[in-house]
Amino acid sequence: MLKRDFAAVIFFTVVAVFFVFAALLTHPFGSPDNPVMDDYIIHNTQTEVGANNGVTSVVFDYRGFDTLGEATVLFTAVAGVILVFRRLKK
Repeated sequence: MLKRDFAAVIFFTVVAVFFVFAALLTHPFGSPDNPVMDDYIIHNTQTEVGANNGVTSVVFDYRGFDTLGEATVLFTAVAGVILVFRRLKK
């Protein structure tokens, strides 16, 4: 096995373990921690964040780590596709 193949196996194993732990540690669906969070965001978005658009403030300010996680998943998928197509080219 080549060094690159070994590194790819280790990388994808670490990513898979991360996803398993992330799935196990999420809150159950349908049981919010704070049911009045919607009203809080609607009334305080402009003063806390300074954004006129409530959706933008939620995506980029209140849930910034979630957005970062989605970007990481997208980057990992693109990197995987590039690795597969580079392998097929040879």
